Amino acid sequence: MRQEERKTIHAAILGAVLFLLIQIFRTPLGRIEDKDLLIAFYLILGCCTVAFGFAIFAQGWLLFANSLSKARLYTSALFLGVSIFDFLHVLGFVGIPGITSYISPEQSLWLLTFSRLASALGIMLIFSREDQLVGNGVKGKVFRNAFVVILLALAVFGLGNLIVSGLADEPWAETARDLMNMAILFVYLLGAAIIIYPGKSEKSASLLIIIRSLVFFSLAQVFFMNLFSVGELDYLFGMLSSAAAYYLLLTGVYRLTIEEPFQENQQAEARINYLAYHDELTGLPNRRRLMQRMEEVVLQSEQDKSRGFAGLVIMNINHFKNINDSLGHYAGDLLLQLVARRIGDEVRVNEELFSMGADEFAFLMTERTGLENCLVRAGELLRLFETPVGLESGEYHISLSLGVSIYPGDGDTAEQLIQNADTAVHNAKDQGVEIRRYIPAMQMKAKERLKLENDLRRALERGEFYLVYQPQVLLETEEIVGMEALLRWNHPKRGLVSPVDFIPIAEESGLIVPIGEWVLKTACMQNKMWQDAGYHPICVSINLSMRQFLQPNLAGKIDAILKDIGLDPCYVDLEITESMTLDKETAFDQLNRLKRLGVCISIDDFGTGYSSLHYLKNMPIDRLKIDRSFVSDVMEDSNNAAIVSTITSMAHHLKLKVTAEGVENKEQLHFLRQQHCHEAQGYLFSKPVKAAEFEQSFLRPLLEMPS
Repeated sequence: MRQEERKTIHAAILGAVLFLLIQIFRTPLGRIEDKDLLIAFYLILGCCTVAFGFAIFAQGWLLFANSLSKARLYTSALFLGVSIFDFLHVLGFVGIPGITSYISPEQSLWLLTFSRLASALGIMLIFSREDQLVGNGVKGKVFRNAFVVILLALAVFGLGNLIVSGLADEPWAETARDLMNMAILFVYLLGAAIIIYPGKSEKSASLLIIIRSLVFFSLAQVFFMNLFSVGELDYLFGMLSSAAAYYLLLTGVYRLTIEEPFQENQQAEARINYLAYHDELTGLPNRRRLMQRMEEVVLQSEQDKSRGFAGLVIMNINHFKNINDSLGHYAGDLLLQLVARRIGDEVRVNEELFSMGADEFAFLMTERTGLENCLVRAGELLRLFETPVGLESGEYHISLSLGVSIYPGDGDTAEQLIQNADTAVHNAKDQGVEIRRYIPAMQMKAKERLKLENDLRRALERGEFYLVYQPQVLLETEEIVGMEALLRWNHPKRGLVSPVDFIPIAEESGLIVPIGEWVLKTACMQNKMWQDAGYHPICVSINLSMRQFLQPNLAGKIDAILKDIGLDPCYVDLEITESMTLDKETAFDQLNRLKRLGVCISIDDFGTGYSSLHYLKNMPIDRLKIDRSFVSDVMEDSNNAAIVSTITSMAHHLKLKVTAEGVENKEQLHFLRQQHCHEAQGYLFSKPVKAAEFEQSFLRPLLEMPS
């Protein structure tokens, strides 16, 4: 852009200097008497000008694809007519035999004036506007119209030839042509000003070439106006300036409408190709590029058996979601960039770093000396994050989980190696370890998990779920005061599937939401049926999952279910975990909506989370359930005994009920009574049983209750 600006300034200075030099030496120049030589030079320059004009036309007529530049199309049509009139002017002005009988030298000057007027107005209108692309069908229409206009103009000129000849001798005719030439000069200068005016849109550097052509058009017009006459040299210098103007215009139109769009398309194609193989956030090669590189590595290893081992490490940032949720996505993106930079700074020869998307990276090591060498290098990557990562809100310690696959051995194809490393990293996260190398058993486990998830999706439709109920006992009287509804899955082929196996899968897949709703409906319907059958009403405890608890319309759903069943909300106890209350504002809002329904709320597995006592005292809850891990060792572990005692005492002061889970023997029961624990449940009283057995063993008709 700056180079074109300098050229434009130099062109303006050159034109001004040329004009001044001619005026300074106009006396000796005027003494040139060889008119035939001047006419010959004029003819040569005129033909060059016409050739450049037709080149502008040909450029627009021939060089078109499916989409057309409107500026180039209109410029082509314009200079078809301008070139024809210029050609006729040159032939008439130099006195070519056979032409002078139709066009005299004086008449040819009028042709030149009209030609310059058309070019001045056309250039100003075409290049002062934003260029657009038009359809291929417009091309024929524009040129047909251009031919019609040119033919009409020639016809008018031919028919008016006698009139023009008569007017040419009038004293005011020369004055009128001079005024028109001055107006044309003004239009050229105005067009340059309008085109170069920056406005709001960024101007192309090629437009400055158009400006330079207008400078020489203006210079030519000054010479043609013949204000400081030095003879026919004025017209010769005018035609020389016109030739320069036409050449610059040809170059400018080509650069503006052909070369620049082609370069822009190339840049856009290069950008698209870059984005196809790179991660936009970190700038690292992406998964698609990793696949290509792995295919190259496998191919090279097959061709050269002496090559060393190749190791692929998939790295996953642990608890990355917590960063996004607590600090925002901007901080999460910044963390990904910092992690990529920290690892990227340590990349050595025969190593490459890739972004796998989200919070995963891949580290490719080629030509390693052995398996142990690959694993040692993976351990070095882990140690890169022993120092915290600095974000805008402070420094944060992060950790990575790594999955490793080795070629050859852990896969024969690029896809297998990547998939196996990915399987290994997820296994590392599940097992809570830092590094896991892929073993086939992991793949079997992953396939088994996928199969289980597919079966889980159909289990609800097929009625494979059922509920069991475990009684909750009031310790003071050992009376059954409640029950906990627990989900069970009777798989048609596997038999009973443990909740430990399928509940985490349901949580991750989101299936826990419809399953949890089914549990809620089924448990409430069963409780209502027992009440309608005349049994003493007791409360049913139902566990809520994290996904359920975070539903904005949870309270509305539960309210609709209870109203539809006709069960009083006071006979429903919703159990949540401490982890659900980490987001205090959301938890408080949800709990308050649930309490307004009239249901009871318990915190399950209390003591294993991170509940703040400050928030606990303000929470709208009714009961704490002591986790079974504390109760099971309460007689052997003094620390567990102290924890149970502390929780019970705290609950009494907060006016909350306390239920102990996992009670299995009389000694534990005796200890809990000493701590004034309100309720208990566990195998000492009963294992979870089906509805029919629970009804027979634990429910009592109202008539049997003491008055």
